Amino acid sequence: MPRILIAGCGFVGLATARLFHDAGWEVVGLTHSAESAAALAGEPFRVVACDLADAAALRTHGEWRRFDAAIHCASSGRGGADAYRTVYLSGAQNLLAELAPRRLLFTSSTSVYAQNDGSIVDEESPAEPDRETGRVLRETENFVLASGGIVARLAGVYGPGRSVLLKRFFSGEAMIEGDGGRHVNQVHRDDIATALLALVQAEAQGIFNVVDDAPMRQRDIYGWLAEHFRKPIPPSGPVDPNRKRGVTHKRVSNAKLRALGWNLSYPSFRDAVVSDPALLQPFTQ
Repeated sequence: MPRILIAGCGFVGLATARLFHDAGWEVVGLTHSAESAAALAGEPFRVVACDLADAAALRTHGEWRRFDAAIHCASSGRGGADAYRTVYLSGAQNLLAELAPRRLLFTSSTSVYAQNDGSIVDEESPAEPDRETGRVLRETENFVLASGGIVARLAGVYGPGRSVLLKRFFSGEAMIEGDGGRHVNQVHRDDIATALLALVQAEAQGIFNVVDDAPMRQRDIYGWLAEHFRKPIPPSGPVDPNRKRGVTHKRVSNAKLRALGWNLSYPSFRDAVVSDPALLQPFTQ
């Protein structure tokens, strides 16, 4: 039985751990806190609290050495560059140094593409983020790639009970920024999990964008939601320059990942809104 370590059993990591378990892998999940680990005690795999930034703590778990694969999908929360460096770069360095998995996959972000001209970007496009947090992600990516690992650049994540766009739309906080022409790149959590499984099982190497088939302009998203739910279209307003993922305008391609045979359950945000009732539940009750 192949063995995998899921470092970060949060929104994406837990769904991924469950998928690997169902696919016949022996899974060990890591959480940052003991409380989070205790909350997952009912899962059909072991979940342990361990701080990735603490090399000595990882070192005590010698039984985790030489897993067939490890996925680093821990989150920095809302932290800045220092938190990113601690969780992402130090975490990746400690995983490799102390546990030496055969393959390491790091979940990065498509925010490393700073393009603002509406162009199509793929894994060969320049990734030169203008924010320090993005530069830390790139440093972590380069470290993982130098080890022969995999970098999965995730678009904006949404899924059951979690969607910034839906939350803002139903709360009345949504605003069409500027002319609304900026493209929004997203991907459903469940499709991320299948992508990570596909990448590990294919023993892939290099960078892969994990994004759905249909980047949408912001005004088109809110216009469709308004029509679908028979609600007013949100008002227009200024662009928010402080958005965590930056103010970019690009269309991220998933062709490289698609070529591995990856198929999406939700090829577009509209598909998910129509067919995933768990996505809407907290917003429409």
